[in-house]
Amino acid sequence: MNVEILSKKVFFHAVLLLGVVISIFPFYWLVVMATNETSAMFAFPPKLTFGSYFVENFNNVMQNMNFFRALLNTVFVAVVSTTLQLFFNSLTGFTFAKFKFPGSKVLFFILIGTMMIPGQMVLVPQFIIMKNLGLLGSYIALILPSIATAFGIFWIRQYALAIYDDLLEAARIDGCNKFGLYWHVALPVLRPALAFLAITTFMGVWEDYLWPLIVLTDTSKFTLMLALQQLKTVHTADYSMVMTGTLLSTIPLIVFFLIVSRQFIAGIMEGAVKS
Repeated sequence: MNVEILSKKVFFHAVLLLGVVISIFPFYWLVVMATNETSAMFAFPPKLTFGSYFVENFNNVMQNMNFFRALLNTVFVAVVSTTLQLFFNSLTGFTFAKFKFPGSKVLFFILIGTMMIPGQMVLVPQFIIMKNLGLLGSYIALILPSIATAFGIFWIRQYALAIYDDLLEAARIDGCNKFGLYWHVALPVLRPALAFLAITTFMGVWEDYLWPLIVLTDTSKFTLMLALQQLKTVHTADYSMVMTGTLLSTIPLIVFFLIVSRQFIAGIMEGAVKS
């Protein structure tokens, strides 16, 4: 019996280890290619060891694109978009969860229905709206369409349903108004949900390529995803340089994920202890 249990544990951990290797390998390959010449990408058998060309590739990236300007642009757009989404999504989701008003259920189901519309279908209407508002080419055109999302509102609402009505009633007795209930009572409880939403929103904005490509015209306002395209030419491409630029643009995203994910896990553990 012990042998059978041990074999199951070994098999289970082997499957988990295989999954980890498969998940990490693309990033490992990115680092390997960023430290080698372009010819290493086409070598057979594939080269899996680090090279000594990272500094050269890094210098090439700095010479062929305004990396730090693009990084600053991306950080600004991602931070502002994420902050606005967290505020408006959490406020709306909490309202749908704990306040009843005429047409609230119908409005919520319409909101959920918009999640079935492919994002590509709304690009043209969004572009026309931004054009009519005179916002094309500005950071506002990148941020405004994403200040609230149907998924974010739905996600927060489902989490906010677990907030005890007695807790809200006690806060009302203490003099909290409706916004005070949201700010002082709901937000601390919603911390794990907000951390998850922050991760997905920040990563989505950081990696977005299509919408910035449509609305931005000034190269000085390009985000990283657009600026990286400057590393490729029509006829040739230094893939090691492209890999190095991609690696540099990924590192801040990883740092942000590690920081916020700790808050997400801490919030879950805190809820588990209280329950």
